[in-house]
Amino acid sequence: MLFLAFAESIQLFPDGTIFIHIALILLMIWVLNRTFFRPINRVLESREKHRHAGGEAASILSQATAKEAAYQSAMLEARTQGYQLIERRHSEAVAEREQKLGAVKSEVATQLANERASLEGQAAEARAAVTAEADQIADKIARNILRA
Repeated sequence: MLFLAFAESIQLFPDGTIFIHIALILLMIWVLNRTFFRPINRVLESREKHRHAGGEAASILSQATAKEAAYQSAMLEARTQGYQLIERRHSEAVAEREQKLGAVKSEVATQLANERASLEGQAAEARAAVTAEADQIADKIARNILRA
């Protein structure tokens, strides 16, 4: 019943107080914006920034991962080039050693052939000298046998 009595006192037709009500509502909106909604909006914006900052962290992390992968790739390439350089230098050193070894072998073979020829010549001279001396000794023995 009290509710019905209150409802009868409400005017359903606008009069001049509607402008006061509109002004009070606008004043209330302005005061609430200043005191309540702006700080809440700032907090919400900072949360959104921090959420995006997490996205930035993920972006930075992905960039760091990409840079690390590029670094690893560059290091692998550098190692490969280093190993290729070492192998090339090693093969050059082996080829140079083989070349020097071949030159020394040919020089030794030449000296060996010269020395063999020299020894054969000396052996032939020694044989000739021994043969001549053996003939002389044989002649002396034959003379001594015939004299006796």
